[in-house]
Amino acid sequence: MTRPRIAYVINSLEGGGAALPVPAIAQVLRDAGADVRVFALIERDGRALPPITQAGLDPVIRTGGTGDHLSAALWLRREVQGWGATHLWTSLSRATILGLIVGPLLGLPVIAWQHNAFLNPWNRRLLRLLQKRAALWVADSRSVAALTEHRLGVRSERLETWPIYFADPEMPEARPWTPGEPLRLGSLGRLHPAKGYDVLIAALATLRASGFEPPVPIEIAIAGDGAEGERLKAQAAEAGVIGLTLAGYTAQPREFLAGQHLYLQPNSMAPAGVRPGAMGPRAGAMSDNFGKEVQGCCSIPK
Repeated sequence: MTRPRIAYVINSLEGGGAALPVPAIAQVLRDAGADVRVFALIERDGRALPPITQAGLDPVIRTGGTGDHLSAALWLRREVQGWGATHLWTSLSRATILGLIVGPLLGLPVIAWQHNAFLNPWNRRLLRLLQKRAALWVADSRSVAALTEHRLGVRSERLETWPIYFADPEMPEARPWTPGEPLRLGSLGRLHPAKGYDVLIAALATLRASGFEPPVPIEIAIAGDGAEGERLKAQAAEAGVIGLTLAGYTAQPREFLAGQHLYLQPNSMAPAGVRPGAMGPRAGAMSDNFGKEVQGCCSIPK
């Protein structure tokens, strides 16, 4: 039997985004007998490129922008056809929309992976219109599966749930808090509206305005960068929030997490994100309502 050749199509190679789990997912597909190659619509900061390259996924990277959709579709058709793909596996909205257009034109089944609850209105309309062109939809959590079924009209028999994150036994462990030191809370994520850091700052401002005094000093560090950085700094300064640090992108997320006592997950759009944060270093986790899927997580209602 011919080995499946899966073209793994992603939006970009941006660090801190959906590209980071690609090597582990691809390894599962390889272990099942498939050949896998990554096709990135754009590079962006390229921080996810080293682990993808080290995993032997031989990424093909398009030179272009975020709005040249016809050019991207033609590029994708040419590249996956030239490689001899038998299947398309897509991640995030742009890659999925283009995959659902290109795949059927080439007679290739499309597997659409959903791992984010955020969809802008136009992408939601397009995905709902095109969703029947996918052979299978895969959600990374029960919450995203329910949203995919409800918002995109995907029937349950065409929808699987695959939580991809797991606890790594090699992950350094967080040290418990001890009296006399600050309580350190940390979060990993891009500085993007979908991550909810503006909500976190607003909550801290509300606590401060209500006169709340923590029993011990609290330090909060957010490791990540993005276009929202300056706005978040201004929001925190205007609200008088202290003890909050935007630490920038980190190439050592394990060590960062191991240095925290609690992991914060204000992101309500990608519920799976709490898993690597909380499970890896065995730190406690605080999340929004999506966090109720994760055992041991304290869910904070909105």
